Amino acid sequence: MDKKYLPSVVILYLNYFIHGIGCSLLSQQVVKEMLAAQWGVGDVMTVTAVAAALGLGRLVSLPFAGPLSDKLGRRISVLIGAASYVIFFIGIAFSPNIQVAYVAAVLGGIANSFLDTATYPAVTEIIYKFTGIATMGIKFFISIAQLLMPFFLGVAAGTSLSYAALPVAGGIAIGILGVLAIFAPMPAGNAAAKSESFISSLKNANFSVESIALILIGFTSTATFQLWLNCAQTFGKEIAGIPSESVSMMQTYYSAGTMVALVVTSLLITKFKQVRFLVIYPAISVVMLVLVYLVKTPMICFVGAFVIGYAAAGGVLQMATATVNDLFPNIKGTITSLVMIASSLCNYTILSAAAKMSSMQVIMMNIVITVIGVLLAVFVNVRYGSLLAKTEQ
Repeated sequence: MDKKYLPSVVILYLNYFIHGIGCSLLSQQVVKEMLAAQWGVGDVMTVTAVAAALGLGRLVSLPFAGPLSDKLGRRISVLIGAASYVIFFIGIAFSPNIQVAYVAAVLGGIANSFLDTATYPAVTEIIYKFTGIATMGIKFFISIAQLLMPFFLGVAAGTSLSYAALPVAGGIAIGILGVLAIFAPMPAGNAAAKSESFISSLKNANFSVESIALILIGFTSTATFQLWLNCAQTFGKEIAGIPSESVSMMQTYYSAGTMVALVVTSLLITKFKQVRFLVIYPAISVVMLVLVYLVKTPMICFVGAFVIGYAAAGGVLQMATATVNDLFPNIKGTITSLVMIASSLCNYTILSAAAKMSSMQVIMMNIVITVIGVLLAVFVNVRYGSLLAKTEQ
Protein backbone atom coordinates (compact mmCIF):
# COMPACT_ATOMS: atom_id res chain seq x y z
CA MET A 1 0.00 0.00 0.00
CA ASP A 2 1.26 3.46 -0.93
CA LYS A 3 1.74 5.37 2.35
CA LYS A 4 0.22 8.53 0.89
CA TYR A 5 -3.16 6.78 0.99
CA LEU A 6 -2.97 5.95 4.72
CA PRO A 7 -5.04 9.02 5.81
CA SER A 8 -7.58 8.18 3.10
CA VAL A 9 -7.96 4.60 4.32
CA VAL A 10 -8.44 5.82 7.91
CA ILE A 11 -11.17 8.26 6.81
CA LEU A 12 -12.92 5.63 4.67
CA TYR A 13 -12.94 3.11 7.52
CA LEU A 14 -14.06 5.67 10.11
CA ASN A 15 -17.02 6.49 7.85
CA TYR A 16 -18.09 2.90 8.38
CA PHE A 17 -17.72 3.22 12.14
CA ILE A 18 -20.41 5.91 11.95
CA HIS A 19 -22.35 3.78 9.47
CA GLY A 20 -22.24 0.96 12.04
CA ILE A 21 -24.06 3.24 14.46
CA GLY A 22 -26.56 4.26 11.80
CA CYS A 23 -27.42 0.79 10.54
CA SER A 24 -27.91 -0.68 14.02
CA LEU A 25 -29.58 2.34 15.63
CA LEU A 26 -33.09 1.37 14.51
CA SER A 27 -32.62 -2.22 15.69
CA GLN A 28 -32.07 -1.35 19.36
CA GLN A 29 -35.11 -2.21 21.47
CA VAL A 30 -34.85 0.92 23.65
CA VAL A 31 -34.47 3.14 20.57
CA LYS A 32 -37.43 1.41 18.92
CA GLU A 33 -39.54 2.12 21.98
CA MET A 34 -38.40 5.78 22.07
CA LEU A 35 -39.12 6.34 18.38
CA ALA A 36 -42.48 4.54 18.54
CA ALA A 37 -43.51 6.92 21.33
CA GLN A 38 -42.04 9.91 19.46
CA TRP A 39 -44.04 9.04 16.34
CA GLY A 40 -47.20 8.08 18.21
CA VAL A 41 -47.33 4.45 17.03
CA GLY A 42 -48.15 1.54 19.32
CA ASP A 43 -46.15 -1.37 17.88
CA VAL A 44 -42.33 -1.20 18.09
CA MET A 45 -42.09 -3.55 15.07
CA THR A 46 -43.34 -0.57 13.04
CA VAL A 47 -39.84 0.88 13.42
CA THR A 48 -38.59 -2.10 11.39
CA ALA A 49 -40.52 -0.73 8.42
CA VAL A 50 -38.49 2.49 8.69
CA ALA A 51 -35.30 0.41 8.85
CA ALA A 52 -36.47 -1.21 5.60
CA ALA A 53 -36.51 2.26 4.00
CA LEU A 54 -32.72 2.21 4.26
CA GLY A 55 -32.85 -0.65 1.77
CA LEU A 56 -35.24 1.28 -0.47
CA GLY A 57 -32.85 4.24 -0.57
CA ARG A 58 -29.97 1.94 -1.48
CA LEU A 59 -32.07 0.20 -4.10
CA VAL A 60 -33.07 3.36 -5.99
CA SER A 61 -29.58 4.91 -5.89
CA LEU A 62 -27.19 2.02 -6.52
CA PRO A 63 -27.79 1.81 -10.31
CA PHE A 64 -26.29 5.28 -10.73
CA ALA A 65 -24.07 5.45 -7.62
CA GLY A 66 -21.70 2.79 -8.98
CA PRO A 67 -21.17 4.33 -12.45
CA LEU A 68 -20.78 7.78 -10.87
CA SER A 69 -18.07 6.38 -8.63
CA ASP A 70 -16.29 4.97 -11.70
CA LYS A 71 -16.77 8.12 -13.79
CA LEU A 72 -16.33 10.99 -11.31
CA GLY A 73 -13.99 9.36 -8.84
CA ARG A 74 -14.24 7.94 -5.33
CA ARG A 75 -13.96 11.33 -3.58
CA ILE A 76 -17.19 12.75 -5.04
CA SER A 77 -19.12 9.65 -4.04
CA VAL A 78 -17.73 9.79 -0.50
CA LEU A 79 -18.79 13.44 -0.18
CA ILE A 80 -22.32 12.73 -1.44
CA GLY A 81 -22.56 9.81 0.99
CA ALA A 82 -21.35 11.84 3.96
CA ALA A 83 -23.73 14.74 3.23
CA SER A 84 -26.71 12.38 2.86
CA TYR A 85 -25.82 10.64 6.11
CA VAL A 86 -25.85 13.97 7.99
CA ILE A 87 -29.44 14.52 6.81
CA PHE A 88 -30.38 10.94 7.81
CA PHE A 89 -29.04 11.21 11.35
CA ILE A 90 -30.54 14.62 12.05
CA GLY A 91 -33.83 13.59 10.40
CA ILE A 92 -34.21 10.49 12.56
CA ALA A 93 -33.31 12.36 15.74
CA PHE A 94 -35.93 15.07 15.26
CA SER A 95 -38.57 13.28 13.16
CA PRO A 96 -42.05 14.20 14.47
CA ASN A 97 -43.75 11.28 12.73
CA ILE A 98 -43.05 8.08 10.86
CA GLN A 99 -43.39 9.73 7.44
CA VAL A 100 -40.52 12.15 8.07
CA ALA A 101 -38.43 9.32 9.53
CA TYR A 102 -39.14 7.20 6.44
CA VAL A 103 -37.85 9.93 4.12
CA ALA A 104 -34.76 10.38 6.30
CA ALA A 105 -34.14 6.62 6.18
CA VAL A 106 -34.38 6.63 2.37
CA LEU A 107 -31.67 9.32 2.36
CA GLY A 108 -29.65 7.14 4.73
CA GLY A 109 -29.88 4.33 2.19
CA ILE A 110 -28.71 6.68 -0.57
CA ALA A 111 -25.78 7.69 1.65
CA ASN A 112 -24.87 4.04 2.15
CA SER A 113 -24.96 3.44 -1.63
CA PHE A 114 -22.49 6.20 -2.40
CA LEU A 115 -20.17 5.17 0.43
CA ASP A 116 -20.28 1.52 -0.65
CA THR A 117 -19.60 2.14 -4.34
CA ALA A 118 -16.72 4.48 -3.47
CA THR A 119 -15.18 2.70 -0.49
CA TYR A 120 -15.19 -0.94 -1.59
CA PRO A 121 -13.38 -0.18 -4.88
CA ALA A 122 -11.10 2.39 -3.21
CA VAL A 123 -9.83 0.11 -0.45
CA THR A 124 -9.30 -2.77 -2.89
CA GLU A 125 -7.35 -0.42 -5.15
CA ILE A 126 -5.25 0.86 -2.24
CA ILE A 127 -4.73 -2.51 -0.51
CA TYR A 128 -4.61 -4.37 -3.82
CA LYS A 129 -2.58 -7.35 -2.60
CA PHE A 130 -5.23 -8.40 -0.06
CA THR A 131 -8.61 -7.36 -1.43
CA GLY A 132 -10.56 -9.67 0.87
CA ILE A 133 -8.85 -8.28 3.97
CA ALA A 134 -9.37 -4.72 2.67
CA THR A 135 -13.13 -5.17 2.35
CA MET A 136 -13.42 -7.02 5.66
CA GLY A 137 -11.79 -4.01 7.29
CA ILE A 138 -15.00 -2.16 6.45
CA LYS A 139 -17.01 -4.76 8.35
CA PHE A 140 -14.53 -4.59 11.23
CA PHE A 141 -15.21 -0.90 11.81
CA ILE A 142 -18.96 -1.46 11.54
CA SER A 143 -18.64 -4.18 14.16
CA ILE A 144 -16.65 -1.99 16.55
CA ALA A 145 -19.47 0.56 16.46
CA GLN A 146 -22.10 -2.13 17.01
CA LEU A 147 -20.07 -3.62 19.86
CA LEU A 148 -19.98 -0.22 21.56
CA MET A 149 -23.66 0.53 20.90
CA PRO A 150 -24.92 -0.76 24.30
CA PHE A 151 -22.20 1.35 25.95
CA PHE A 152 -23.33 4.45 24.04
CA LEU A 153 -26.93 3.77 25.03
CA GLY A 154 -25.86 3.25 28.64
CA VAL A 155 -24.02 6.58 28.67
CA ALA A 156 -27.11 8.32 27.31
CA ALA A 157 -29.31 6.71 29.96
CA GLY A 158 -26.82 7.32 32.77
CA THR A 159 -26.45 11.03 31.94
CA SER A 160 -30.20 11.53 31.42
CA LEU A 161 -29.62 12.38 27.76
CA SER A 162 -32.22 11.46 25.18
CA TYR A 163 -31.29 8.53 22.98
CA ALA A 164 -31.71 11.04 20.13
CA ALA A 165 -28.30 12.45 21.14
CA LEU A 166 -26.66 9.43 19.52
CA PRO A 167 -27.80 10.13 15.92
CA VAL A 168 -27.02 13.84 16.40
CA ALA A 169 -23.45 12.94 17.40
CA GLY A 170 -23.24 10.57 14.43
CA GLY A 171 -24.34 13.29 12.03
CA ILE A 172 -21.71 15.72 13.34
CA ALA A 173 -18.95 13.09 13.19
CA ILE A 174 -19.60 11.99 9.61
CA GLY A 175 -19.90 15.63 8.56
CA ILE A 176 -16.38 16.23 9.88
CA LEU A 177 -15.09 13.11 8.10
CA GLY A 178 -16.66 14.36 4.88
CA VAL A 179 -14.75 17.64 5.16
CA LEU A 180 -11.50 15.73 5.76
CA ALA A 181 -12.19 13.57 2.69
CA ILE A 182 -12.00 16.70 0.51
CA PHE A 183 -8.28 16.94 1.21
CA ALA A 184 -7.39 13.21 1.31
CA PRO A 185 -5.81 11.59 -1.79
CA MET A 186 -7.98 8.96 -3.49
CA PRO A 187 -7.06 6.33 -6.10
CA ALA A 188 -7.94 7.25 -9.67
CA GLY A 189 -9.74 3.98 -10.41
CA ASN A 190 -9.76 2.21 -13.76
CA ALA A 191 -9.70 4.65 -16.68
CA ALA A 192 -11.41 2.17 -18.99
CA ALA A 193 -14.56 2.34 -16.90
CA LYS A 194 -14.90 6.13 -17.04
CA SER A 195 -16.33 6.19 -20.54
CA GLU A 196 -18.95 3.51 -19.94
CA SER A 197 -22.48 3.94 -18.66
CA PHE A 198 -24.11 1.51 -16.23
CA ILE A 199 -25.94 -0.26 -19.07
CA SER A 200 -22.91 -0.50 -21.35
CA SER A 201 -20.79 -1.76 -18.46
CA LEU A 202 -23.31 -4.54 -17.90
CA LYS A 203 -23.46 -5.39 -21.62
CA ASN A 204 -19.68 -5.82 -21.73
CA ALA A 205 -19.42 -7.73 -18.47
CA ASN A 206 -20.05 -11.24 -19.93
CA PHE A 207 -22.04 -12.54 -16.97
CA SER A 208 -22.25 -16.25 -16.35
CA VAL A 209 -24.73 -18.22 -14.25
CA GLU A 210 -22.01 -18.54 -11.60
CA SER A 211 -21.45 -14.79 -11.36
CA ILE A 212 -25.21 -14.20 -11.09
CA ALA A 213 -25.34 -16.75 -8.26
CA LEU A 214 -22.51 -14.89 -6.57
CA ILE A 215 -24.44 -11.61 -6.83
CA LEU A 216 -27.54 -13.32 -5.39
CA ILE A 217 -25.44 -14.26 -2.35
CA GLY A 218 -25.51 -10.52 -1.70
CA PHE A 219 -29.26 -10.99 -1.08
CA THR A 220 -29.12 -14.13 1.04
CA SER A 221 -26.12 -13.11 3.16
CA THR A 222 -27.76 -9.77 3.93
CA ALA A 223 -31.01 -11.46 4.94
CA THR A 224 -29.24 -13.64 7.50
CA PHE A 225 -27.68 -10.82 9.49
CA GLN A 226 -30.30 -8.12 8.88
CA LEU A 227 -33.19 -10.26 10.07
CA TRP A 228 -31.21 -11.19 13.15
CA LEU A 229 -30.00 -7.65 13.80
CA ASN A 230 -33.46 -6.09 13.50
CA CYS A 231 -35.65 -8.77 15.09
CA ALA A 232 -33.56 -10.93 17.44
CA GLN A 233 -33.87 -8.60 20.43
CA THR A 234 -37.66 -8.67 20.07
CA PHE A 235 -37.48 -12.50 19.91
CA GLY A 236 -35.22 -12.55 22.98
CA LYS A 237 -37.58 -10.38 25.01
CA GLU A 238 -40.95 -11.77 23.90
CA ILE A 239 -40.16 -15.47 23.32
CA ALA A 240 -37.04 -16.29 25.34
CA GLY A 241 -37.97 -14.05 28.29
CA ILE A 242 -34.83 -11.89 28.44
CA PRO A 243 -35.47 -8.79 30.62
CA SER A 244 -35.65 -5.41 28.85
CA GLU A 245 -32.58 -4.11 30.68
CA SER A 246 -30.48 -7.08 29.48
CA VAL A 247 -31.72 -7.73 25.95
CA SER A 248 -29.44 -5.10 24.36
CA MET A 249 -26.48 -7.27 25.42
CA MET A 250 -27.39 -9.51 22.47
CA GLN A 251 -25.94 -6.71 20.33
CA THR A 252 -22.64 -6.93 22.22
CA TYR A 253 -22.37 -10.70 21.77
CA TYR A 254 -23.30 -10.32 18.08
CA SER A 255 -20.63 -7.69 17.49
CA ALA A 256 -18.03 -9.63 19.46
CA GLY A 257 -18.68 -12.64 17.23
CA THR A 258 -18.32 -10.49 14.14
CA MET A 259 -15.00 -9.05 15.27
CA VAL A 260 -13.60 -12.48 16.13
CA ALA A 261 -14.68 -13.71 12.69
CA LEU A 262 -13.00 -10.82 10.92
CA VAL A 263 -9.69 -11.45 12.68
CA VAL A 264 -9.82 -15.22 12.19
CA THR A 265 -11.02 -14.99 8.59
CA SER A 266 -8.40 -12.38 7.71
CA LEU A 267 -5.77 -14.93 8.71
CA LEU A 268 -7.47 -17.86 7.02
CA ILE A 269 -8.03 -16.23 3.62
CA THR A 270 -4.29 -15.82 3.21
CA LYS A 271 -4.13 -19.63 3.12
CA PHE A 272 -7.53 -20.62 1.71
CA LYS A 273 -9.67 -19.19 -1.09
CA GLN A 274 -12.17 -16.68 0.27
CA VAL A 275 -14.91 -18.18 -1.89
CA ARG A 276 -14.86 -21.30 0.35
CA PHE A 277 -16.12 -19.31 3.30
CA LEU A 278 -19.25 -18.39 1.34
CA VAL A 279 -20.38 -21.98 2.02
CA ILE A 280 -18.94 -22.63 5.46
CA TYR A 281 -20.19 -19.57 7.31
CA PRO A 282 -23.83 -19.61 6.10
CA ALA A 283 -23.98 -23.35 6.91
CA ILE A 284 -22.96 -22.53 10.50
CA SER A 285 -25.67 -19.84 10.58
CA VAL A 286 -28.34 -22.34 9.53
CA VAL A 287 -27.44 -24.70 12.37
CA MET A 288 -27.49 -21.88 14.93
CA LEU A 289 -30.79 -20.43 13.72
CA VAL A 290 -32.44 -23.84 13.99
CA LEU A 291 -31.17 -24.21 17.58
CA VAL A 292 -32.49 -20.75 18.53
CA TYR A 293 -35.86 -21.56 16.96
CA LEU A 294 -36.16 -24.87 18.83
CA VAL A 295 -34.61 -24.13 22.24
CA LYS A 296 -35.92 -20.58 22.96
CA THR A 297 -33.92 -19.80 26.12
CA PRO A 298 -31.98 -16.67 27.10
CA MET A 299 -28.69 -18.60 27.01
CA ILE A 300 -29.24 -19.91 23.48
CA CYS A 301 -30.15 -16.38 22.35
CA PHE A 302 -26.88 -14.97 23.67
CA VAL A 303 -24.89 -17.87 22.19
CA GLY A 304 -26.84 -17.48 18.97
CA ALA A 305 -26.04 -13.76 18.86
CA PHE A 306 -22.31 -14.52 19.04
CA VAL A 307 -22.45 -17.32 16.46
CA ILE A 308 -24.65 -15.38 14.02
CA GLY A 309 -22.37 -12.38 14.47
CA TYR A 310 -19.42 -14.63 13.61
CA ALA A 311 -20.88 -16.63 10.75
CA ALA A 312 -23.44 -14.27 9.17
CA ALA A 313 -21.99 -10.82 9.79
CA GLY A 314 -18.33 -11.83 9.81
CA GLY A 315 -17.57 -10.77 6.27
CA VAL A 316 -19.66 -12.99 3.97
CA LEU A 317 -21.12 -10.02 2.07
CA GLN A 318 -17.71 -8.36 1.92
CA MET A 319 -16.02 -11.53 0.61
CA ALA A 320 -18.73 -11.94 -2.03
CA THR A 321 -18.12 -8.33 -3.08
CA ALA A 322 -14.34 -8.81 -3.19
CA THR A 323 -14.78 -11.96 -5.27
CA VAL A 324 -16.91 -10.28 -7.94
CA ASN A 325 -14.49 -7.32 -7.95
CA ASP A 326 -11.72 -9.80 -8.78
CA LEU A 327 -13.84 -11.27 -11.58
CA PHE A 328 -14.72 -7.85 -13.09
CA PRO A 329 -11.67 -5.63 -12.47
CA ASN A 330 -12.61 -3.00 -15.09
CA ILE A 331 -16.03 -2.12 -13.65
CA LYS A 332 -15.52 -2.41 -9.90
CA GLY A 333 -17.91 0.40 -9.02
CA THR A 334 -20.65 -1.00 -11.25
CA ILE A 335 -20.25 -4.61 -10.13
CA THR A 336 -20.22 -3.48 -6.48
CA SER A 337 -23.53 -1.77 -7.29
CA LEU A 338 -25.02 -5.07 -8.46
CA VAL A 339 -24.07 -6.91 -5.28
CA MET A 340 -25.34 -4.04 -3.17
CA ILE A 341 -28.56 -3.82 -5.23
CA ALA A 342 -29.18 -7.46 -4.33
CA SER A 343 -28.35 -6.63 -0.70
CA SER A 344 -30.63 -3.58 -0.72
CA LEU A 345 -33.48 -5.46 -2.37
CA CYS A 346 -33.22 -7.91 0.50
CA ASN A 347 -33.04 -5.14 3.08
CA TYR A 348 -36.20 -3.50 1.78
CA THR A 349 -38.36 -6.51 0.92
CA ILE A 350 -37.36 -8.82 3.76
CA LEU A 351 -37.51 -6.22 6.52
CA SER A 352 -40.82 -4.90 5.17
CA ALA A 353 -42.18 -8.44 5.39
CA ALA A 354 -40.66 -8.96 8.84
CA ALA A 355 -42.46 -5.86 10.16
CA LYS A 356 -45.74 -7.73 9.63
CA MET A 357 -44.61 -11.05 11.12
CA SER A 358 -44.07 -12.46 14.58
CA SER A 359 -40.48 -12.89 15.75
CA MET A 360 -40.86 -16.69 15.53
CA GLN A 361 -41.92 -16.42 11.90
CA VAL A 362 -38.96 -14.15 11.21
CA ILE A 363 -36.52 -16.76 12.54
CA MET A 364 -38.09 -19.43 10.31
CA MET A 365 -37.90 -17.16 7.25
CA ASN A 366 -34.25 -16.52 8.08
CA ILE A 367 -33.53 -20.24 8.13
CA VAL A 368 -35.10 -20.79 4.70
CA ILE A 369 -33.26 -17.88 3.04
CA THR A 370 -29.92 -18.86 4.57
CA VAL A 371 -30.30 -22.43 3.29
CA ILE A 372 -30.81 -21.01 -0.22
CA GLY A 373 -27.61 -19.01 0.26
CA VAL A 374 -25.70 -22.18 1.14
CA LEU A 375 -26.93 -23.88 -2.04
CA LEU A 376 -25.93 -20.88 -4.17
CA ALA A 377 -22.47 -20.83 -2.59
CA VAL A 378 -21.98 -24.56 -3.20
CA PHE A 379 -22.76 -24.00 -6.88
CA VAL A 380 -20.34 -21.06 -7.09
CA ASN A 381 -17.56 -23.07 -5.45
CA VAL A 382 -17.97 -25.96 -7.86
CA ARG A 383 -17.65 -23.65 -10.87
CA TYR A 384 -15.36 -20.93 -9.46
CA GLY A 385 -12.09 -22.24 -10.91
CA SER A 386 -13.30 -22.23 -14.50
CA LEU A 387 -14.92 -18.82 -14.07
CA LEU A 388 -11.70 -17.25 -12.77
CA ALA A 389 -9.71 -18.87 -15.58
CA LYS A 390 -11.97 -17.22 -18.17
CA THR A 391 -11.46 -13.84 -16.49
CA GLU A 392 -7.67 -14.16 -16.70
CA GLN A 393 -7.69 -15.00 -20.41
